[in-house]
Amino acid sequence: MPNDVPMFGWAGHGVAMANAHAELRAVADEVTASNDDDGIAVVLEKLFP
Repeated sequence: MPNDVPMFGWAGHGVAMANAHAELRAVADEVTASNDDDGIAVVLEKLFP
């Protein structure tokens, strides 16, 4: 939801899910697959090969 926008600014590198709110995707540094398509696993596999 849009309430996560400030957290993305604080985090330094925000990754939004493909099905996230449009305002969050707009400020994200990266957009990954949706939660139905295991988007978090995609990001974790890139970070920890």
